Amino acid sequence: MARKRLGLLHTSATLVPVFEQLCKAKLPGVSVFNLVDDSLIKDVIVHGQLRPQTARRVVQHVAAAEDAGAEFIMVTCSSIGRAVETASEFASVPVLRVDQPMADRAVAMARRVGVIATLPTTLEPTADLLRRRAAVAGREIELTSRLCEGAFNALMSGDAATHDALVGAALRELSEQVDVIALAQASMARVVDGLSESDRRVPILASPPLAVDYLATVL
Repeated sequence: MARKRLGLLHTSATLVPVFEQLCKAKLPGVSVFNLVDDSLIKDVIVHGQLRPQTARRVVQHVAAAEDAGAEFIMVTCSSIGRAVETASEFASVPVLRVDQPMADRAVAMARRVGVIATLPTTLEPTADLLRRRAAVAGREIELTSRLCEGAFNALMSGDAATHDALVGAALRELSEQVDVIALAQASMARVVDGLSESDRRVPILASPPLAVDYLATVL
């Protein structure tokens, strides 16, 4: 029997090994290929929003993944989530934004939901998705958003320690106000591993493992 083909679209090459490892562990019968275009996220950051021309290129990349034989496509960047939903309308195979399974899990777990990011361009789309997935599930949520100012620039300049300290402090503060926290960026997941048990007062959800767990149920 032919193996299912999964196409992954990334906006950073650093995410390729992350998802490669997850897919190898959780999707043993699935053939995976990657498309990477970091100009997409760079454009969003420079302009502070997802522009129509950038969204159009996301749609084109998804079409290219389908043309390459993907039977399921997942886009691993939350900042371009709205464009992923548009792309899914034009594709003849299922298209998933990486943060949807995480959003569904968060709204199912608690009413007081926190979302945290180091980029405003990622925070807003993820918060919007949480509200809309709550509406789909017929649940009311009280959403608290937190932006870690300066953390992203620190990480980009090679100062991972400052990034981790800022994110860790924000997570500790937010955990006192909500019952579950959703990480808007996969890059923050490693900070969670460094938190003590007392600092992790509530469940903290990261999108990559939850997304691949979801794929395992449908592929």
